[in-house]
Amino acid sequence: MSFPILIWLFRIVLIVTFISHVSCYPDQAGNYSFMKDATFAPTFARFDYIIIGGGTSGCALSATLSQNATVLILERGGSPYDNPTATEIQNFATTLSNTSPKSWSQLFVSEDGVYNTRARVLGGGSVLNAGFYTRAGGDYVKEAEWKSDEVEAAYEWVEKKIAFEPPIMGWQTALKDGLLEAGEFPYNGFTYNHTYGTKIGGTIFDNVGQRHTAANLLEYANPDTVAVYLHATVHKVLFTTKGRPRPKAYGVIFQDSNGVLHKAELAKNAMNEVILSAGAIGSPQLLMLSGVGPMAHLAAHGINSLVLDHPMVGQGMADNPMNAIFIPSPTPVEISLIQAVGITKFDSYIEGASGVIFSYSWTRNYFDGVLNYLNEMQTSRTTTSTPFSTQSITDFFKSIDPLFNATTQAGVILQKVAGPVSRGHLELRNTNPYANPSVRFNYYQEPEDLKKCVEGITTIIKVINSKAFSKFKYPDATIPGLLDLILNVPTNLRPRHVTSVFSLKQFCIDTVMTIWHYHGGCQVGRVVDKNYKVLGIDSLRVIDGSTFLKSPGTNPQATIMMLGRYMGQKILREREAFHKKKEDT
Repeated sequence: MSFPILIWLFRIVLIVTFISHVSCYPDQAGNYSFMKDATFAPTFARFDYIIIGGGTSGCALSATLSQNATVLILERGGSPYDNPTATEIQNFATTLSNTSPKSWSQLFVSEDGVYNTRARVLGGGSVLNAGFYTRAGGDYVKEAEWKSDEVEAAYEWVEKKIAFEPPIMGWQTALKDGLLEAGEFPYNGFTYNHTYGTKIGGTIFDNVGQRHTAANLLEYANPDTVAVYLHATVHKVLFTTKGRPRPKAYGVIFQDSNGVLHKAELAKNAMNEVILSAGAIGSPQLLMLSGVGPMAHLAAHGINSLVLDHPMVGQGMADNPMNAIFIPSPTPVEISLIQAVGITKFDSYIEGASGVIFSYSWTRNYFDGVLNYLNEMQTSRTTTSTPFSTQSITDFFKSIDPLFNATTQAGVILQKVAGPVSRGHLELRNTNPYANPSVRFNYYQEPEDLKKCVEGITTIIKVINSKAFSKFKYPDATIPGLLDLILNVPTNLRPRHVTSVFSLKQFCIDTVMTIWHYHGGCQVGRVVDKNYKVLGIDSLRVIDGSTFLKSPGTNPQATIMMLGRYMGQKILREREAFHKKKEDT
């Protein structure tokens, strides 16, 4: 072989090697070179942006910012790629209900007596939820003062990676036709858009039932400029007031799973920022732990290094109440999560799922977790906490067979109240960043929300009694009997009333559940401005669902991911304009 040919081959090898390593060929989901356990993190590092929380918003935001800046993501949980079977559609309930200490799902019980969950995994709630993908309505975008063309592009950016059209089978078809028979017109077919009537929405489960999460959006990231540390629990945001009229965030302290503390600071650049994307529970909690919140409340917990008296931190907490009716079916049903949806004009959303796999073991484990949680709360009971009776859980397990383990031949139709109007608040229980704060949502405190629930349940009853749905309901099933079925399940820790079978208002109050769409605590106009900058503090933003005044669309995950992308691009434009102006001067 001649020398020129050898030189040519050598050049080809160099080019191929270079191409395989440059950032225009990004890492693939599950094989991110930039994702490591926090035990491998240096004790000190500097980045342009420090993002607290690798969840639904944080992944989209990080991937975007990494295109023109160095980015650190600190995720308190693990990787969704460690256990692929846990993200398969048939394992939805099992994964969500696994609240063991190292699981992806962290149990908490609100002061309303309603079980709830916080995600602790890269990808956040998109790793645990029912997978429904739908955009916010046009009115929501307008109220938020977002630019509609940029919103559209950001949604499309998300959808290229994780959104799919679901396969519609028998039970979901019956639900869709039943909604139309109940008067929820028009039929809008398959669409991501939020419009009145009945539609088939998107899903983050692909055609083989594998979940695609916000963590997949990190495929867009520049692997050379982003670092993701898992099992990295942030203890506090660091602030300085030296030579400044108001506080400025400059770094964070985080702890790895071995208990080692690490410090990350912002690199020296006026545009660099710490960004909270820890969710509606984590973001207000961490602000308080860092000295930003209601002064008297922080002082009561021994947080004397007050950074800013911010009385609205933790206020405006809301959770869209959900109530459901379980319908045993005489014929087999497919395993399906949320697909067909009725978007009503009275602001209740009607959705359904079928064939959920029921196992005595995971149900027992879940409620054992609830009982353990309540026992722990009892030993550290605060004056704001409410004691709950657990007799309903005990009675429930006396009534079921320990050997029962099956795919239920049934479906569940639920209503979710839009908004909602009812609001609550979040407070610290203690100063432990690993612990849950105290949260009260005040479900159905406002009559307007209760009225929507009654109308929603009334619509569900119409669907159940429709000709279209008759195949999936036993002929002798009665509505009082179906209501009583739910009333006998410990869906929450609230007391039951004998009138609930006959009063839909009481049924709504007694059987309320979460649909995991809680939001607030760092709301726009109260804690952050329209650009999500924390009021009164420099170099600190909050970009996640804690900033929402109400939940967008029938499911917020699409909009939270979109917001990460949308704000990431806006921040990069601001950064570029600042540097250009600096160069010109």
